[in-house]
Amino acid sequence: MRVVVSGSSGLIGRSVVAALASRGDEITALVRRPAAAGEAQWDPMAGSIDTGALDGADGVVHLAGAGIGDKRWSASRRREIVSSRVEATTLLAESLAGLHRPPAVLVSASAVGFYGDRGDEVLTEESTGGTGFLAEVCRGWEDATTPARDAGIRVIRLRSGVVLSAQGGALARQLPLFRSGVGGRLGSGRQWLSWITLGDEVRAILHALDQPAVRGAVNATAPEPVTNRGFTRALGRTLHRPSFLAVPGFALRVALGPDLASEMVLAGQRVLPTQLTSTGFTFEQPRIESALAAVLS
Repeated sequence: MRVVVSGSSGLIGRSVVAALASRGDEITALVRRPAAAGEAQWDPMAGSIDTGALDGADGVVHLAGAGIGDKRWSASRRREIVSSRVEATTLLAESLAGLHRPPAVLVSASAVGFYGDRGDEVLTEESTGGTGFLAEVCRGWEDATTPARDAGIRVIRLRSGVVLSAQGGALARQLPLFRSGVGGRLGSGRQWLSWITLGDEVRAILHALDQPAVRGAVNATAPEPVTNRGFTRALGRTLHRPSFLAVPGFALRVALGPDLASEMVLAGQRVLPTQLTSTGFTFEQPRIESALAAVLS
C-alpha cells in the first residue's frame, strides 16, 4: 500500500510509520516544514496542502493535533486545540474528497473524550457523546471527516484511550513519581481509565486500514478498562514500589487548571472495543498488569 501519514513525528505516528515500513508499505509523511524525500508539505492554518502527493494513495492515517494535556487550557490554548484538529481535518477531508484518485480509506484520530465523564456506564461505539470541552472537540474533530465519507472513502474515527508507553504520553510522565515511591491515585481513584498499549494501538490502526468491514467509530481501547485506583495499584506492583499516596482533587485543579483536571484527570470513561473485537482484532495485551510489565520491560 501507499499510505499518507500526518502526525508522523508524534509518539503514535513514529510507531505507525515503522510498522508500515516493516511490512513493505510506501509511506508519505505530511509535514509542516519544507518537504524532504518521502514527505509532502501542508499548512492547515493557511489552508494549503500538496494534493499531488495525496492523489493515488491507497490509505491515509491522520494523527496530527496539538497535545490536549500538555498545557493549561487558556482561551488561546483551547483555540489551538480546536483548530489543530477541526480545521486540519476539514482541510484534509475536503482535499481527499476532491482528488481524481482518492484513497480507499481514511483512519482519523479521535479520543474516548468523545463520551465525556460517564461514571460506571459501559460505553460502546453506539453510545451517545457526552458534554464538556473535550467531548465538543472530539465531536467537531469527527464531524470534520464528513466530506471524505460523503465522497465514498471508508472513514474510521479512531477513539483512542490512554496510550501506554514508557517513551511518552501519560505513563511516561507518571513513571518518575512511581519509581521514587511517591506515586498514587488521583482524586477518589474511582474514575475509569480506558487504556491501550502503544503496540496494540498501532496494530489497531493497521487493522482499520486493512479490513474493509471496519468503518465509522472505532474504540481503540483494551477490553478490560480499570479504575484509576486499580491502575495505580498495578503500576506500583509492576515497579515493586509503594503506591498508597493520593493526590486530592483540589490540588490537581490548582496545579493543572480546573477544567483540564476535571475533564482529563478526574473524569473517566468505561469503554469497550466492540467493533475491533467483532472484526477479528486480537489484543496482544488485554490486561493491565501484563500490559504494564510488557511496556516497562
